[in-house]
Amino acid sequence: MKQPYLILWLFLAGFTKQPLFAQSKKSTTNPVAQYDAYVQQAVRDWKVPGLTVTVIKDGNVLLKKGYGIRELPRAGSGKSEAVDTQTLFAMASTTKAMTAACLGMMVDEGKLRWDDPVTNYLPDFQVYDPAVTRELRVRDLLIHNTGVGNADVLWAAMTIPSDEILHRMRLVKPSYSFRSGFIYQNIMYLAAGKVLEKVSGMPWHVFIRTRLFEPLGMRRTKALFGEVTDANRAKPHVTINDTVRAINSIKEEGLVDAVGPAGSVWTCPDDIAAWMQCMLDSGRYHNAGSPVKTLLKPATWAELFKPQTLVTDAEFYPTQLLTKPVWKTYGLGWFQQDYRGHRINYHTGSLTGMVAIHGQLPDQKLAVYVQGNLDHAELRHALMFRAFDAFALGLSNDWSADLQKLYGGLKQKARLAERKADSTRVLNTKPSLPLTAYVGSYTDPLYGKADVSLRDGKLYFSLNDVMTGYLDHWHYDTFRLAYDQFWNGKDPVSFILDAKGKVAKLNNAGLELTRVPDGPGKGLQSGK
Repeated sequence: MKQPYLILWLFLAGFTKQPLFAQSKKSTTNPVAQYDAYVQQAVRDWKVPGLTVTVIKDGNVLLKKGYGIRELPRAGSGKSEAVDTQTLFAMASTTKAMTAACLGMMVDEGKLRWDDPVTNYLPDFQVYDPAVTRELRVRDLLIHNTGVGNADVLWAAMTIPSDEILHRMRLVKPSYSFRSGFIYQNIMYLAAGKVLEKVSGMPWHVFIRTRLFEPLGMRRTKALFGEVTDANRAKPHVTINDTVRAINSIKEEGLVDAVGPAGSVWTCPDDIAAWMQCMLDSGRYHNAGSPVKTLLKPATWAELFKPQTLVTDAEFYPTQLLTKPVWKTYGLGWFQQDYRGHRINYHTGSLTGMVAIHGQLPDQKLAVYVQGNLDHAELRHALMFRAFDAFALGLSNDWSADLQKLYGGLKQKARLAERKADSTRVLNTKPSLPLTAYVGSYTDPLYGKADVSLRDGKLYFSLNDVMTGYLDHWHYDTFRLAYDQFWNGKDPVSFILDAKGKVAKLNNAGLELTRVPDGPGKGLQSGK
């Protein structure tokens, strides 16, 4: 279904290239050395343990380097190993562009069309609205416009097979009308991976390895976290009370494999440079001593970067407050905006304790890829914009300082909002019932199962045996859950009583589950 506002593409093609910010004089020093020094200082300023930066310009690798360490030393663990160009980091959602390219290969082979109905390939796949199910196209799976809001609980807070994740999507109520808005959606990329499997005969993780990684010579890159066994890998870190801490989250890291096409790939600078170059050079690639080959036909490669839908302010990056884009769109696996009169394509990736960003300034044949091992370390944006300025636009804006101020302000607002919420607590109250009355199992066909037990005189909560922790009384029948997985912070858990004064439901930060009358283990375990 083509949308009228896609005439914006014509506007893009002829956009006036006038700088939005005052230019500085070009430095006579080596721009690569200058940028390298800038990265080193930014890593210290943002307190990021480890980072990699890869910069491609006009087919040449300008910079490919590791900074910092793979993991902060723990008590008695000794010195950590340095990050190098072979160190594996999570690509997270920068994987999405790869998934889109894999589907493009099937388009090139005539096995698939972007506007084919999804049910042609996945006849059992349904969303909440039957009319949307009928109209859903393959293209829609890639551009976050289906009307389905965030449903990441299906993979981030439970361990169910990917087919069951897709089955439960029929239970997710829409957040907006089909194709009338934009809400970022990971699970639709899982559906896209299933379409790929159907038309190619290979599971997504096998296809991407054999048809993308191997041709590009990406020998260290892994499609799934479960395949990452190399010791030379970055470990995740989070900031708790202004202190950076390494986290041991092997179980949680592996959850993303259930939605692999949305963000499970791990890679390193020595490999990612080939992918960056291929996406800059019309889908062309070549290995040493071999002729130039094409991963995608030119028309299909171009389709990946055409604006497909508008992105709302609420769903775009906070960096827009500084870059002030005139337009914001999403291609097939790429966010897009205007920057200093140029079009840029980029996408971030975020998993607990890990970040990435892949950015392109296509008319300057420039790309930058940044990976780090600190949760939501937004210096990734700073290093991308600084690279655009330094290697193509002849500018030297201090994006690191500007974005530290921006994101610092946003964090302060979040703290104030949290304090305001805390101020609503009613003191000197107690639960309506003895703690034993809250013990039991609670289920929902969408959200799974929560178990509440009594441990050491306190209530203990477990959601799908993934999210766990003690419940501290807050007020009335509301408790505050302090996660054992401390990086998840705290959430409210409220118990809802029925007309007879018995516990009927549980609400965990918006997830409502119904009490199982017959006690633990008797509830509905599946949406099937």
